Amino acid sequence: MPAFRAELVSVPMYANVFLLTTPQGRLLVDTGTVVHAPRFMGLLRSFRPDALLVTHAHPDHAGGAFLAARAGLNVLAHPLEHPALLGQVHDLPYPAGRPGVGRLVSRAHPKVPGSALRAALPGQELLGWEVVHLPGHTAGQIGVRRGGVLIAADAVVGSVDGAHLPRAAYNHDHAQALVTLKAVAAMNLREIWPGHGGVLTPAQVQARAARDGG
Repeated sequence: MPAFRAELVSVPMYANVFLLTTPQGRLLVDTGTVVHAPRFMGLLRSFRPDALLVTHAHPDHAGGAFLAARAGLNVLAHPLEHPALLGQVHDLPYPAGRPGVGRLVSRAHPKVPGSALRAALPGQELLGWEVVHLPGHTAGQIGVRRGGVLIAADAVVGSVDGAHLPRAAYNHDHAQALVTLKAVAAMNLREIWPGHGGVLTPAQVQARAARDGG
């Protein structure tokens, strides 16, 4: 991977939305919720991304993906996330313990047309960023890494007291989420940008991995 030359801007829309600029192009990561659609449309017009990467199909991260598709952008995601983005499955884990409500929430969100959806695979280079598989929160969750910076999606959550995992009830496979957290802690990084909350240091992620992962 070349030396780190990129601009990173984080915009909170319930989940964080990332605007990544490198010499290879402009990559938009995640969309926020459908409630933030007007603001997201403003980002599409002002940032003019070359592609949208959806880290995983939960509506707080992919709620505006259909708007990017309507604007003519390719929507990239791990193939394991495609069925949810297309509306073929509706297995949201929230609200916790109420799968029926989760299915209704999923069905209410506009979906991405198959003509716009593309695969983003681990190890692939995407506009200067490397796609990294971060399973656990969902089976196909991915992030991107470049020059010691990881966009980590919901593999880890930032808060005022450091790094955390999403609640076990919200993880597709909580044991796998712990494995992924330890894998992130072992990476040679200098910054970890989570899907929720502010930037984390490697020490914060390592401390949480040691506490939760044993």
